[in-house]
Formats: sequence, structure tokens, C-alpha cells
Amino acid sequence: MELPLGPDPRCERLARIHAALIGAFGHIERVDERRRDPVWTLVQGVIGAQTKTAVSNASTDALLARFGSWEAVARAEAGDLQALLRNQTFPSVATERLKACLLAIMEERGAVDMRHLSNLPDEEAMAWLEALPGVGRKIAAGVMNTSMFARRQLVIDGHHRRVMQRAGLVPPRADTARTYAALMPILPEEWNAADIDEHHLLVKRLGQVHCRPARPQCEACPIRARCDTGTGKVPVR
Repeated sequence: MELPLGPDPRCERLARIHAALIGAFGHIERVDERRRDPVWTLVQGVIGAQTKTAVSNASTDALLARFGSWEAVARAEAGDLQALLRNQTFPSVATERLKACLLAIMEERGAVDMRHLSNLPDEEAMAWLEALPGVGRKIAAGVMNTSMFARRQLVIDGHHRRVMQRAGLVPPRADTARTYAALMPILPEEWNAADIDEHHLLVKRLGQVHCRPARPQCEACPIRARCDTGTGKVPVR
């Protein structure tokens, strides 16, 4: 007979990290209603590689304003799209991935429409999204978490991954998929989709302000007491 192991202590640690981040930065809540549209969120993610969020937001709006529908965006000439995406870090790559992604949805669904995902379990919805050209775990989680689907999915970007590696909650050289697999089971059960999104935004803020890629500012870090690197258990990576 196996005895219950009890709650995972990493779950409480993550909750305490979250509370410390709220104490340091305050609550962060998305006020951008455009993200309620899963297609808008998908497009913003597909074109947004290594580009500031505000720039990708503006480009996404410009596409819809210029062409009037996502189907028209999918059918547009690559040169016209690239001109509108000129402020993206990689406009030619963004154009290629966007057309391929939207055309793939149209081929399967008859239109750029992803409402069917609301009827799918999380794993199936994520798998469907990740099968689209240019869509990885980060974008798929963003669509499912921040849009009207409001699912318990955690977005992992470079900042989030780095912070969690240094904190000791994921393996040192874990990629996005492995980081996601390590963190999803230890998210506090009481967190809803908005809580999980806020957690991502708070960890991202920490990565931007204190836990920088080079020369992290551990002395001033609000989670230092709960971080393996900050407490000296592991060296800075």
C-alpha cells in the first residue's frame, strides 16, 4: 500500500514567490481587450519574435485595419504584408510564418476561425495550435490562456525560463517545453487563468528588472530568499 506523498513543496514555494513579486511590483492585469480574440493573440505571437510587445500589437492592428479580415490577410501579397510588418525584428520571417499559419487554418476550418478550440480539452487544443506553422508552446499557451478561452496554461518566455532556472524550480538548461512541463504541475490549484497570466507577467518583469541575463541584481531581488541562486545554493547561470 502506497502512502500519499502530500502536497509538492514546490507549489507553496511558487505561491510565495508570486506573493513576493506582487509585493515588489504590485498586481499586473492585462487591460488590452484585443487579446480576448484568440486569432488576434495568435497573429501577435506569430509575428512577434524578438520584438517588443507594443510594436507587435501595433503591427497586428495595422494588418486588420488595412485588409479588413484575417482571411484577406492570409490571401494578401507577401510584399504588402512585409511592408506593414517592417517594424518587426524579422519582417520577412514574420510574413512567411503568418501567411502559412493563417492559410493552414483556412484549409482546415474554411475560415480563420478557432472557436472549435473552446470544445477541446487543453491538451488537444494545445496540440492543434502547435501543429500550425510558426506556433510553438509559448504562443499556444498565450492563445489558450489570455483569450476568451481562459484556460489554465502558462506562457513561458526567455525571462520566465531564466528566472525559474536560477530559482531552482526547473533544470538549468531546460528549454521552453521542459520548463512548461516542470511548472504546470506545481501551479497552485486555486489559480485561475488570470492568476496564471499575472504570474507570467510578474516573473517576466523580474527578469527585465533584476534577473538579467548578465550580471543579475540578486542583492535587490524580491525573491532572493526563495531562489537557489540568490541564497548561494547554485552559481549564477
